[in-house]
Formats: sequence, structure tokens, C-alpha cells
Amino acid sequence: MERRKTRKVRAGSVYIGGDSPVTVQSMLNVPAHDIAAGVEQAKALESAGCDIIRAAVPDLESVKLIEALKENIKTPVVADIHFDYRIALACTDAGVDKIRINPGNIGSEDRVKAVADKCRAKNIPIRIGVNSGSVEKNILAKYGAPTAEALTESALYHAGLLEKYDFTDIVISIKSSDVRTMIDAYRLTAEKCDYPLHLGVTEAGTHDISLVKSAAGIGSLLYMGIGDTIRVSMTDDPVKEVAAGKNILKAMGLRKGPEIVACPTCGRTKISLIDLAKEVEKRLENCDKDIKVAVMGCIVNGPGEAREADIGIAGGDGEALLFRKGEIIRKVPENEAVDVLMKEIESM
Repeated sequence: MERRKTRKVRAGSVYIGGDSPVTVQSMLNVPAHDIAAGVEQAKALESAGCDIIRAAVPDLESVKLIEALKENIKTPVVADIHFDYRIALACTDAGVDKIRINPGNIGSEDRVKAVADKCRAKNIPIRIGVNSGSVEKNILAKYGAPTAEALTESALYHAGLLEKYDFTDIVISIKSSDVRTMIDAYRLTAEKCDYPLHLGVTEAGTHDISLVKSAAGIGSLLYMGIGDTIRVSMTDDPVKEVAAGKNILKAMGLRKGPEIVACPTCGRTKISLIDLAKEVEKRLENCDKDIKVAVMGCIVNGPGEAREADIGIAGGDGEALLFRKGEIIRKVPENEAVDVLMKEIESM
């Protein structure tokens, strides 16, 4: 797929937009004043492969969290700020890599200018975050609801505030909890500017429903070539957001790593396929090889249906066939199948 051409911005060691890979973000969900818990969670996110970590900074006291994160992790840190421009200024002094604000809700234009000037001086990009609850009253009145058109107009209005003060190191997000509205809003915004876009379905819900909504919304846009960084919003452990985001990128061919294909089982299955598939998935979590791995339930159809897989196992009656590209290598006992498969993968 051909990706939309955008400007390129840098947040710490990570680039967003242009020819840069699509990155995965997540956000700390522990209280901002609990510095130790915030650092611990950030380290867990970093270990999980999170590319950019965001933290809410609700008051000046919370700026200490940004300082602690910068001292303890290498992953770029984003400060999420609302209303008080002084917090944004303090976070830039604390070494933050990116600021997330709505320029329209931090007060008079001289305050917007102060943030823009400080971020420009320190080469810190600003993400404009718009959602259904943040659309200005006059724009809501114009459209009657937080429609895709309303979200787009609000985002471009905020970008205009920064552009007025010669600041264009901008990333835009226009999130909605409604998947169709989210898709339409990003599509419209992509047509009207060349800023990098941060994709996400906001308030997507608990783990399972978030996976569905995020895959539908984010995946649809990525297929159109739209999107430069993503966050899967999930009411759960943020480490799970990272795993989901990486899997969406893999599914769209935008990130390397093992792809697991597994059949849903049927009446022919005589092997503990569900357990086997889960075990294979778990043991491949930290594998970075760009391979397709199949876990199939039936010796009759397995190697044939999964002939495109680089390596795989197909179940029988208490045993499994190991195969490559549809060609059977050998037969192994069921209780050894995963170990044998992993050894083959390690040798590839």
C-alpha cells in the first residue's frame, strides 16, 4: 500500500511521519503523583516494545513524573496537558520529548505563543488532540453534533493557532468512540493537511471490544495509507495496548515479526489445538523473525491449507506433523510438538 505523504517530526529518538515506520504508543494509567508506580509501568511498556510513552500531567507537581521518566527510560515521553500552559512550559524544561495539548483550551493567544516559542526553541513537537468532547461550541452549533466534519474543523483550527506563531512541528489526532466517525474524520483531515496523524478509537472499551473497534478503525485507515503513529485505547493494562497495536501493524504488513495462523478447529480435530496455539503465541512474543507460523488441527487439511506458512504443525491423533511450505518434514508426539516447532524456528 502507498502511504500518505506527510511532514516528518521527531520526538526524542523516534520520527513520526514522512518515510518513518508507523509507531505504537501507549499511556500510563497509574496516578500521576505516584512516581515510583509510573516509572515501573513505563519500564514495563518499554520492555514490551512501546515506541512512545504518554503520561498525564494534571498539575505542576506532576512534572516530577516527567523528570523521573526521562531519568529511567530511553523511550520518548509525551506530556498530556490540559488548560494550564504553565505545565507545558515546565515539562519542556523537564526534558519531555513531545507535548499533547489543545491550543484552544490553554487560555489567551499569548499563552499559545509562549508554548509554541518554547517548543520551537527546544525542538519539541506538539500533538493536537481533538475528540468528540473537546469540539468548540461554535463548531458544534454549526454541525449540530461532533461529526467527522466538526472534528476536522476543530483540529485544523487548533493547528492554525500554532501556525499563526510559526510553529508547524505538529502531529494531529482526531479521535471518536464511534468507529465510522473516527475513520471519516481522519480521512477528511488527511485530505486537508500534510501533518502526521496519530490514529486511535478513543474510549474503545475493555480488552476484547477495544481489539475489535481498534482493528476496524485503525486497520481501515492504515489500508488507505493514512496514519503515522497509533494507540489502541483499552480499559486494561497498557502493556496489552502495545501488543494489540503491534499485531494490527503486523496484520497490515507494516511491521515485521512472526505471523501466526491457526485454524478454528472442527470435529476432525484430535489434538489440543487451542492450547497448542496459545503456547506457540506466548513463546513467539519476543521473536523478531519475519515468518508465518501455522498451527493447524488436522493432518488431512493442515499442510495444504497452510502451505504458504514458512513453518507449522498440524495435529493428528495424539501426534503432529511438522511441515515447511506445505511439505511434511516429520511426525512428532503431541507433547513435543511446540518444542520441536520452536527449535525449527530458532534454526531458521
